[in-house]
Amino acid sequence: MRIVIAEDAALIREGLTHILDHFGHRVRTVADAPGLLAEVARELPDVVVTDIRMPPSFRDEGLRAALELRRRHPGLPVLVLSQYVEHSYAAELVEAGRGIGYLLKDRVGDVAEFVAALDRVAAGGTVIDPEVVRKLLAQRRMRAPLERLTVREREVLALIAEGGSNNAIARRLAVSDAAVAKHVNNILAKLDLPPSTEHHRRVLAVLAYLRG
Repeated sequence: MRIVIAEDAALIREGLTHILDHFGHRVRTVADAPGLLAEVARELPDVVVTDIRMPPSFRDEGLRAALELRRRHPGLPVLVLSQYVEHSYAAELVEAGRGIGYLLKDRVGDVAEFVAALDRVAAGGTVIDPEVVRKLLAQRRMRAPLERLTVREREVLALIAEGGSNNAIARRLAVSDAAVAKHVNNILAKLDLPPSTEHHRRVLAVLAYLRG
């Protein structure tokens, strides 16, 4: 197969190249996301292997590049090989259809396992590390309560997060104090925050808002 590897760590990049060369594959390597986009444009490979955190900011460049490649070349097989589960774009990639893989570097057991996973992705299969699935599901469960809120309730919660009292929020939204109190009660109920003497429910609601 023709494989493009995007990995900024030279030792890992060279190690992957050596392994895949041994299995008879033709490998091209790049060290950053712009290089990955350019290399794929020059010669459409059979599969792409990319890390997530690469220069210049070492945040999610590789994952964003993978999504961009799928938009430019629908169906292009992509295997993400990383130390991290990056929530911001990982779910979108996992849901992108066939020919997708997401493996954690420290959980790849051996060379044969990795090459077999790459073959499955290149053939249109899906290979997702169970730990990635677990963390994405946990993130989705965390966000689910916020999705129950109406647009107005989200506005009120955002203003609570800014430190606004009910009276201040009422003035900001040009509604009555009673209307704000009703929204707050609805928010607390939908976020499963019953009355408690041990916790400040408004603080817990703000924490839920910030996490989501």
